[in-house]
Amino acid sequence: MGFALTLVALLIVLAVAWRFLGQYMASVYEGRTRWASFIERPFYRLIGVNPEAEQSWQRYTSALVIFSGLSILATYLILRFQGYLPFNPQHLPNVTPALAWNTAVSFVTNTNWQNYSGETTMSYLSQMGALAVQNFVSASVGIAVAVAVIRGFSRKGSRTIGNFWVDLTRGIVYILLPISLLAAVVFMAEGALQTLAGPAHIHNALNGVSQTIPRGPVASQEAIKQLGTNGGGFFNANGADPFENPTGLTNFLSIALILCIPVSLTYTFGKMVGSIRQGVAILTVMAVLFGSWLAIGAIAEHQANPAVAAAGVTHQVTGNMEGKEVRFGDTSSALYNITSTQTSTGSVNSANDSYNPMGSFATMTGMMLGEVSPGGVGSGLYTILLFAIITVFIGGLMVGRTPEYLGKKIQATEVKLAALGALVMPITVLVLTGIAVSVHAGQVAPLNKGPQGFSEILYSFTSVANNNGSALAGLSSNTDFYNVIQTIGMLLGRFAIIVPAMALAGTLAAKNVVPASLGTFRTDKPIFVGLLAGVILIVGALTFFPAVSLGPIVEQLSHGKFF
Repeated sequence: MGFALTLVALLIVLAVAWRFLGQYMASVYEGRTRWASFIERPFYRLIGVNPEAEQSWQRYTSALVIFSGLSILATYLILRFQGYLPFNPQHLPNVTPALAWNTAVSFVTNTNWQNYSGETTMSYLSQMGALAVQNFVSASVGIAVAVAVIRGFSRKGSRTIGNFWVDLTRGIVYILLPISLLAAVVFMAEGALQTLAGPAHIHNALNGVSQTIPRGPVASQEAIKQLGTNGGGFFNANGADPFENPTGLTNFLSIALILCIPVSLTYTFGKMVGSIRQGVAILTVMAVLFGSWLAIGAIAEHQANPAVAAAGVTHQVTGNMEGKEVRFGDTSSALYNITSTQTSTGSVNSANDSYNPMGSFATMTGMMLGEVSPGGVGSGLYTILLFAIITVFIGGLMVGRTPEYLGKKIQATEVKLAALGALVMPITVLVLTGIAVSVHAGQVAPLNKGPQGFSEILYSFTSVANNNGSALAGLSSNTDFYNVIQTIGMLLGRFAIIVPAMALAGTLAAKNVVPASLGTFRTDKPIFVGLLAGVILIVGALTFFPAVSLGPIVEQLSHGKFF
């Protein structure tokens, strides 16, 4: 009953967010909401940007890539020199070069993969001035790209798609900062830590045992970590740590924060293109896929753990509780982790490596769909729109006419760009996984052998190429090999999709709108919803089924049953 009530409450919160936050974001990016212009104007003057001057897709993308490159450099330098910098009460040393490079790329690309334990590796300055800053910035970059792609559909005969610096600033100032501030207050009120006082040292005079308890500015980072679908935890245990996620309320708030912007952007999309029904169609596809994978994960984790059963425990009334917090339970833990892996967040409140095989199947294959259900902030929307272009192209072939989407003719250039953006991720995952399982440096990292060990490697590259950051923690990936090869997946998974998406936005913005006719394929009807969902599933199944068959599927079948 608790799980059912959680789902109902979550649906209510998301319905409210979809309408009001979606409307608000549309007004922000259309320039109709300017209550924080006193912050905007000085910043534009500081960086020498004319907020009224719009950019072509080439200049917009160039600004984005250069800014991201400088962000990687700044983050890397802070991590490499943290031992000499202030706000380091634990006197932690400089982060090693390979790990600093991996971490810098990870946070700038909104991946937040962590090959380290936060409380024993990162100083307070690194957590606040490098990682938390990139949580805001990378999330705003993702939303900016989504908005630029929306403008491509909504404009006609235009050679510009907005101004990157304006979109970046407004995303941070008007959306991410206000919501994060309110959420951080709730986290603190519920018991999440927020202090610069350094670790607490405790000595128990009764037994003579001394203990050091890590502390730090946790609540502020927790809020943006979830809202920006970043996922990087202050502590190694992430959302399972009671100092990060202390109560059932913060657990529920975390899930709501993760979902609210990706879900609300579908309303923003509908509003800006002039048809809310178009946004509803996209949201419906996201909801169907999310609900299906949640069902798989929740059912799988409500089953007994076969390893525990093999140890002689024949009756497990609470499902698979290995690696889970008793205060959250098996199904709510599955809800949290499915939400996280379906949104490119990657934060967890239970150990993915301890999930039943089909539970791991749900978390892994949810990412393999391309992070579109509903995906990360911004990235989920612009990625599913690439699939929508492919879908209307297929629909056009079926009826024998030039495909159209939102009044724009979809021709060879648009289809090629959409196909390129959709195929980057699966190619990257399979190639990098193939390299890792073929060389000694990759083979020695999994702590488990057989199908589970292969799943750990496959999961890691699925995660980094989808800019997710979650892991099957049995992989010892803090090595030079994995620290370097993972960054290839992160960079390709981020920018090799953004560039085709931006080029698509530019070509669409330059087109004129074609009036709808009797032969127009309606993209706000159930048939489009079904076809789009089918295309996403088919692309994912065709590319990943052989690999998944060697991992969680064969492991599940080895237990003698599928569920």
